[in-house]
Amino acid sequence: LAWRSIAWKELVFLHHQYELPYKHHLCQHLGLYQREAGGLYVAEKMNTQVLPDHKLSSVAPLKAYNNVEKREVELILVKDHNGVQYTSSSIIPSSSSNACPPGSSEDEERETWGRKIDFLLSVIGFAVDLANVWRFPYLCYKNGGGAFLIPYILFLVIAGMPLFYMELALGQYNREGAATVWKICPIFKGVGYTVIIIALYVGFYYNVIIAWSLYYLFSSFTSELPWLKCGNSWNSVNCTDPKLLNGSFLGNGTSYSKCKFTPAAEFYERGVLNLHESKGIQDLGLPRWQLTLCLVVVVFILYFSLWKGVKSSGKVVYITATMPYVVLFVLLIRGITLPGAMDGIRAYLHIDFNQLNNPTVWIDAATQIFYSLGAGFGVLIAFASYNKFDNNCYRDALLTSTVNCVTSFFSGFAIFSVLGYMAYKHGVKIEDVATEGAGLVFIIYPEAISTLPGSTFWAIVFFIMLLTLGIDSSMGGMEAVITGLTDDFKILKRNRKLFTFATAFGTFLVALLCITNGGIYVLTLLDTYAAGTSILFGVLIEAIGVSWFYGVDRFSEDIERMMGFKPGLYWRLCWKFVSPAFLLFVVVASIVTSTGVRYDDYIFPRWSNVVGWAIAMSSMLFVPFYAIYKFITVPGTLKEKIAYCITPEHEHHLVAEGNVRQFKLKHWLAI
Repeated sequence: LAWRSIAWKELVFLHHQYELPYKHHLCQHLGLYQREAGGLYVAEKMNTQVLPDHKLSSVAPLKAYNNVEKREVELILVKDHNGVQYTSSSIIPSSSSNACPPGSSEDEERETWGRKIDFLLSVIGFAVDLANVWRFPYLCYKNGGGAFLIPYILFLVIAGMPLFYMELALGQYNREGAATVWKICPIFKGVGYTVIIIALYVGFYYNVIIAWSLYYLFSSFTSELPWLKCGNSWNSVNCTDPKLLNGSFLGNGTSYSKCKFTPAAEFYERGVLNLHESKGIQDLGLPRWQLTLCLVVVVFILYFSLWKGVKSSGKVVYITATMPYVVLFVLLIRGITLPGAMDGIRAYLHIDFNQLNNPTVWIDAATQIFYSLGAGFGVLIAFASYNKFDNNCYRDALLTSTVNCVTSFFSGFAIFSVLGYMAYKHGVKIEDVATEGAGLVFIIYPEAISTLPGSTFWAIVFFIMLLTLGIDSSMGGMEAVITGLTDDFKILKRNRKLFTFATAFGTFLVALLCITNGGIYVLTLLDTYAAGTSILFGVLIEAIGVSWFYGVDRFSEDIERMMGFKPGLYWRLCWKFVSPAFLLFVVVASIVTSTGVRYDDYIFPRWSNVVGWAIAMSSMLFVPFYAIYKFITVPGTLKEKIAYCITPEHEHHLVAEGNVRQFKLKHWLAI
């Protein structure tokens, strides 16, 4: 137990049978240094009374202090129930004060993960998503094969892991979502809203891709897969049997992966998307009822996975985070037995060091490692905020980020063994069938599966994998939105189930635009702008806020309070210099290499690019707008306003004393 004076932060600790780290947790919010003395934790630099051991049923009365003014205090309790820890906070009025009448105390509880494995699987499930399967293998193949791993691993070690570690530690120490975690530097709270809005935007279209997977899954429950042959209601007169498409037929420069007249390609674009009924983004039409039903199922799965917080989502990931690994292994075993599989794997792993002279390779590696790990969406902060205070998030960061990257590399074998089989079957080169994105998982791979014995089984297994890959990543994004806003607005926390439903229903309504006849154009626009430059900008500001304004040395001390050891010099240098420089490089590269958005041969009209940048700016503008709002609303002179804006909230009393750490050169030079 800790009794904390609101005015003077005087503490009285009652030693009880709770584990030592939990007493450590009680005073971590005050930013105090502790030392162990006589079996108790004593807070230094303050008037402290230490009481002997007692059971809760017989608490010793406090010794009277004649020279200490009676003040309102905040009672903080950590309790353990069925393996779940809660922190509870109550305002206790002094007997001589009427400022807080009885019955007006505000109780706050924050649950923690039931088990450590719940957290690990949730983080892995979020980080390992569709891009691990449909983007990394193709990037690796295109950019020099094994040589691509050099910049990829380099950026993982110097930027990916440090950012991953920083977000986990930030959320775990402060036990807050992406917005309220910025009590450490109030002027940066806008970046919290930025990443929350971006996570919401991504949910608008990411759920649609999951709905496609569900539609394919339902369509697979037939004796003959619907994308095997022509002659269906959705096929055009140009539909061509894949057996007729060989190297000589494709001699006009069109690669097999770009051919639009195969049964698999027509099932995707005409049977699922109904794209042939749209003339462009200005001609959307109505939502397709089949995809609408699939989207309803996806939204209901998300709602019932999240409505009870980590108590429910922590159990769902036992299936959604582990299933992809089982399926990938099964698909790999099947894939390597196919003719031509070894050619595909050799193409995947071929080493071309000359590619490293191409700047695009380095930009691709930097962008892929950033998006693959999922830093900056507020998800890691939200998940870590439900950890126990003394959890070793350093080990978690190393483990989960490594698992994510190994999964990307491993999935390439399952993908390219099948692409090798496709190239062999049609008598073309690997480069003619190699592709990325939706074309890989919804056209090329399903077509390959349809030619195998027992194709129905393999199709069902494959689309279950896509479904589970997408669901837990979407759960993570929605949890970031829910945790970020409920921590900031207590009325939402008190009505979490209703707010979760409102969030899920809101994403459903916007997603309807993406399942119209021209919905793929809306999805492409959102995918390009909603989480492109804006998320890179958000994480850059986040890294600067933590490393420079809050201070790497102070952040390291926070980590030491949690885990008992400081991060090494390597991590501190990465946080202070390397990670911000890396993010700045990626931001500049994304802007320089940015071109007008397009979908295959369709070039979007100019006005749609303006709409796209408006979507991107709508999230980024929270950073300057909130900073201006905060500066205007805090009291004091110009110097005091600046001090209040960049000083952690629990140190605002130091501003009144004129002791502002950020106004000293030592703060900016500290590592």
